[in-house]
Amino acid sequence: MRIKILYEDKDILAIEKPSGILVHPDEHSKEKTILDLFIKKYPKVAVVHRLDKETSGVLLLAKNEKAHEFLQKQFKARTIKKIYIAVVQGSLKNDRGVVNKPIGRSPRDFRRYSAGRGARGEMREAETFWKVLKRIKDFTILEVRPKTGRTHQIRVHMKYLNHPVAGDALYNPKDKKSSRMMLHARSIEFKNLKEETIKIESP
Repeated sequence: MRIKILYEDKDILAIEKPSGILVHPDEHSKEKTILDLFIKKYPKVAVVHRLDKETSGVLLLAKNEKAHEFLQKQFKARTIKKIYIAVVQGSLKNDRGVVNKPIGRSPRDFRRYSAGRGARGEMREAETFWKVLKRIKDFTILEVRPKTGRTHQIRVHMKYLNHPVAGDALYNPKDKKSSRMMLHARSIEFKNLKEETIKIESP
């Protein structure tokens, strides 16, 4: 599998991750991962953040430990800006909004997370901004900006709004029309080790 490189310097790699490939190894799967594809050329390559298997778009990789720590500090400080495009079920009433609901574990399915009432375990702060780009029949195309970076955050918050991501088998199993999960990491903005602001886009 050929992966498109969107940005590269001596420390950092930004790639265009296709839908349907894991970012890093999963104990339940022996599938090839993004790390497997790059580790031969870059022996110290490390994942800085995650995209779900079915999510496509911009993914940052660190080529060395120094870059890994440098980028992780930016993620922890929430100075990295991420924009996603999501196609969700139904038509949202408002043109923009924010979901500020902590996320915990689903009480019914160990694979799922949940926002609001009924969620179990540690409740972690989560905030997601969204705005409508287009409404098409039974779907709405959104620009989504997660302020925090919780596991499945956009998927869980869209489900909380009763507008789950189209094609999301875990949170929207009734949708049989979509060929894949309609969530794409459109852009990411960060500082490289020279303290230059870099913005990478995946159309």
